[in-house]
Amino acid sequence: MKTNTIYLFLITTVLFMACSKEKKQAEKKQVSIKAPVAKKIPEKLEAHGDTRVDDYFWMRLSDAQKNAETPDTQTQDVLDYLVAENTYKDSVMKHTQGIQEKLYNEIVGRIKKDDASVPYNDNGYSYYTRYEKGMDYALYCRKKLDDKEAKEGIILNGPKLAKGHSYFAVGTRTISTNNTLLAYSVDTVSRRRYTIYFKNLVSGELLPDVLENTSGNIVWANDNKTVFYASKDSVTLRQNKIYKHVLGTKQSEDVLVFDEKDETYYCFVFKSRSSKYIMIGSSQTLSTEYRYVSADTPNDDWKVIQPREKDLEYSVDHYKDHFYIRTNLDARNFRLVKTPITATTKENWVDVIPHREDVLLQSFVVFKEHLVLQERVNGLRTLRTMKWNGDNDHYIEFNDPAYASYLGDNLDYDTNILRYVYTSLTTPSSTIDYNMDSKEKVILKEQEVLDPNFSKDNYVSERVYATAKDGVKIPISIVYKKGIEKSSTTPLLLYSYGSYGYSSEPTFSSNRLSLLDRGFVYAIAHIRGGQEMGRHWYEDGKLLKKKNTFTDFIDCGEFLVEKGYTSPKHMYAMGGSAGGLLMGAVLNMKPELWNGVVAAVPFVDVVSTMMDETIPLTTFEFDEWGNPKNKEYYEYMKSYSPYDNVEAKEYPNIMITTGYWDSQVQYWEPAKWIAKLRELKTDDNMLIMDCDMKTGHGGASGRFERYKRTALNYAFMMDLEGIKE
Repeated sequence: MKTNTIYLFLITTVLFMACSKEKKQAEKKQVSIKAPVAKKIPEKLEAHGDTRVDDYFWMRLSDAQKNAETPDTQTQDVLDYLVAENTYKDSVMKHTQGIQEKLYNEIVGRIKKDDASVPYNDNGYSYYTRYEKGMDYALYCRKKLDDKEAKEGIILNGPKLAKGHSYFAVGTRTISTNNTLLAYSVDTVSRRRYTIYFKNLVSGELLPDVLENTSGNIVWANDNKTVFYASKDSVTLRQNKIYKHVLGTKQSEDVLVFDEKDETYYCFVFKSRSSKYIMIGSSQTLSTEYRYVSADTPNDDWKVIQPREKDLEYSVDHYKDHFYIRTNLDARNFRLVKTPITATTKENWVDVIPHREDVLLQSFVVFKEHLVLQERVNGLRTLRTMKWNGDNDHYIEFNDPAYASYLGDNLDYDTNILRYVYTSLTTPSSTIDYNMDSKEKVILKEQEVLDPNFSKDNYVSERVYATAKDGVKIPISIVYKKGIEKSSTTPLLLYSYGSYGYSSEPTFSSNRLSLLDRGFVYAIAHIRGGQEMGRHWYEDGKLLKKKNTFTDFIDCGEFLVEKGYTSPKHMYAMGGSAGGLLMGAVLNMKPELWNGVVAAVPFVDVVSTMMDETIPLTTFEFDEWGNPKNKEYYEYMKSYSPYDNVEAKEYPNIMITTGYWDSQVQYWEPAKWIAKLRELKTDDNMLIMDCDMKTGHGGASGRFERYKRTALNYAFMMDLEGIKE
């Protein structure tokens, strides 16, 4: 027996060693999978006597190439490269599949599956959306207000319409004045080119009218048969024409009512809150122009409110005998003026809310008896209400140190109830009805977090200020789980955007709980280029001052290290789109400050994109970034453009995401960038890219699919922190 036991022991040992060897060889094989190496075809790009050599210029494809039934050689090479990057990413992240799945289930598990929106009232009906369990898309519904026994009417069935599409998004839904016709728009490619359909809500049948290549927005005239919409340039995707369509006619017969010839502008159409006027707006970064026609007589000639001027911005709504206008005329932070409908040019404008140096007027809403102002004070959004005669002028009170408030669905014009949404870093989004006379608040719904362990009291938020290199104080909003010790080993994610005057708001995210509950600190840097601290905040982070955006972010990161929140070995940075440009810039400028960076749909090839006016968004963004045909702007852009400034040096771990059908930041920018980074970087840190071959700028459609990428991004950072569960 003893001999047999020894024999069995030896056999078992040999088998175990063989299995271990095979396992190690398999692991070694997985680790040794080589990253894709993109071929190099030097392309000389010359401007202002300067030559840039772009070895990866060949990755750019036209829409025609992408849509061709049979790919040409170049298209196939691009597709092969993108697939290779995805395969490499899958290989590198394979060992995190378990935590990715766990994170995804956590995130989705916190979301109520049979949820419904708070109903809003419009023209005798109550409208809402709802989800049923197992559905990725919403049901769009309504009920008649004056009928207590009214049954639900499903005006649009999202799950049914989405069937068979890898991507599906509903754009605008607009009801005719007589409540019998629905106009709605759909995008099934993710290029933000919408097709408009019409549905008879009485019979449930679709009308034969179909309008293609639109922005997705539809406006009804009051005759219930005429609609206005914006079409897009087939190459640049610029909204450049407004058409009038009469139901029962072909799109080819539609009347062109406005053609925006200036390639630096785009146009759009909307209806005044009073429903009296249809308005066409033309806009670029620093200039706007509006024209109007009566919604009762849509065939009349259009009248211009105030002709466009350089650096003159304004927006318009209607109340009684006046147009009310938010404008920057003699008002850096904007003011509210009014002008008679019979005399609309700027010399007739009279102050309603004068300009203030310390308050930014962001928007306004008119009601029959009240005026509501969305303002920004000390970097935070506020809501101010008053009677038209100025009585009961007050701000709605908010208590969190960092929060955000938004105007909700306020389609009912004749009411004293203001609907708004409130949220903070620790407070789930709440929809609130506010009585503008009595100041009474009614919370209609608070976002439900399906986690028995969740309580907003378990988390702490802070508002601190970093000092920029030029002495300016930069706000930082911070949230973390109560009891977490902040030290040099604490993982911290720093997020920002910092462009277009878009402010990064301190809002709640149930997704983020997966980070906070695992010990991460989450921080938002309110850097210049946004508009948190007023209009000057935006102006000091654009054009020839754009680098302030990047240095502010770095200064915020260094501040958090200095104050003991984290250290460079445990700090992560994240941003998307123009925030991806921010990521690319700080990677080049201060790579040693971050352990990992997530750059989502990153705008990184700034010079080449802004030189190419056939690319969507280029022409009307010259006032944001500058026109590189001007040598001064060319040289300044080139000095910070992430793609042009990749160097042979060590970079931190980097995760890049993009979408093949992205119309905002074309996929080839991140694809070229990762190829150049991989060629030049001198470290062995992770460098991976996730290219979704079915989607565009906003990622996956549907309710839950998008969270797979969120789980991937979180797993990337957690893996670097050694967090396995």
